[in-house]
Amino acid sequence: MFEIMLVVYVIYTIAKIYISVAEARFVASRKDGKAVILSEKNFKEAGEYKIETSKMSIVSSLYDLLIFFAWIGFGFKALDSVINFENSMLYTVAYILAFSAINFILGLPFDLYKTFNLDKRYGFSTIDIKTYVLDQIKGAGMFLIFGSLLIWLLAFIIESFENWWIYGFGAVFIVVLFINMIYPTLIAPIFNKFSPLDNEELQTAIENLLNKAGLKSSGVYKIDASKRDKRLNAYFGGLGKSKRVVLFDTLVKKLETKELLAVLGHELGHFKHGDIVKNIGASAVMLFVMFAFFGNIPQSIFDGIGVEKTPHMILILFLLLSSVLSFLMMPLFGLLSRHNEYAADEYGSECESKEALASALMKLADENKSFPLSHPLTVAFYHTHPALTERLEKLGVDVS
Repeated sequence: MFEIMLVVYVIYTIAKIYISVAEARFVASRKDGKAVILSEKNFKEAGEYKIETSKMSIVSSLYDLLIFFAWIGFGFKALDSVINFENSMLYTVAYILAFSAINFILGLPFDLYKTFNLDKRYGFSTIDIKTYVLDQIKGAGMFLIFGSLLIWLLAFIIESFENWWIYGFGAVFIVVLFINMIYPTLIAPIFNKFSPLDNEELQTAIENLLNKAGLKSSGVYKIDASKRDKRLNAYFGGLGKSKRVVLFDTLVKKLETKELLAVLGHELGHFKHGDIVKNIGASAVMLFVMFAFFGNIPQSIFDGIGVEKTPHMILILFLLLSSVLSFLMMPLFGLLSRHNEYAADEYGSECESKEALASALMKLADENKSFPLSHPLTVAFYHTHPALTERLEKLGVDVS
């Protein structure tokens, strides 16, 4: 089984590289042709940006493969030699925190290159070093506190129950729901400044839209997203009474009121059609499959690595290999998500008009320099939204 695990991870890496190469070639063959949806200048730039990110993905995939073999070959044993806690629970927490910290540091060059080189060159990133460092410190602090508690809980469950993976799944799923509930009110404000809309007409129009959909929220807010990035976005965050409408300041600045309402109408469509509950259910299924798999890893895999089957090694393999399972399941979940997007578009167009939603989608693509065409494999494995050309055609826009 150990050899099978290695082969599967190599095949997973090759598959990711193949998709990235296919995407880069696909975009390269079209970026210099007739512009679709975007302006001619942005169409070409979006294509070039997509090619560069695909190339970076290829290098990153190879880099991840080397790190994987380094951990399997000597990393786990080396880390074990420097962590000394007699208490098994403390040992598990310390080991996984150290593993996560090392992986974060190893991945930092890619994040720095994308943020301060690639995204700066294409006019996306506006973040400065101070804000970036503060973001990392805040994120690390939250992971240190809440991550440690979750690791401790999972270690306790593994040591206490024979079928620990069932209870582990339940515990993690509850934590995920809790994080989703508190995210817009407690977590997001740590990173962004939330302020009420200063446009009373827009505020009233949004509230009328929410009332029409039967959605009770804790408010409509604008965040200072422009201090990090110029791209446009909006979202509904939270569960229960914590739900709130969040608009990026870049979005408010660039879209007209009717376009903004159509975009929010699209998001409300997900609420009306129960997509939030469906997504939670889909996430639960994916999480359950992962716990079922990692809860029944054969002893031969641990023997092959040369480590004992302990709570910290079970959780480490979960962290190391969960991306493989996610990759395999994404085509199905992506297909369901893309289906839901069409229905949400229909509702958004009913809230305002098809013309308003189409105009908003085209502005979003143009401002965000999102290349509107993708290789079918990229769509199947990575896209949760249908191709913009297909969405616009459904709205009656001729994109030829």
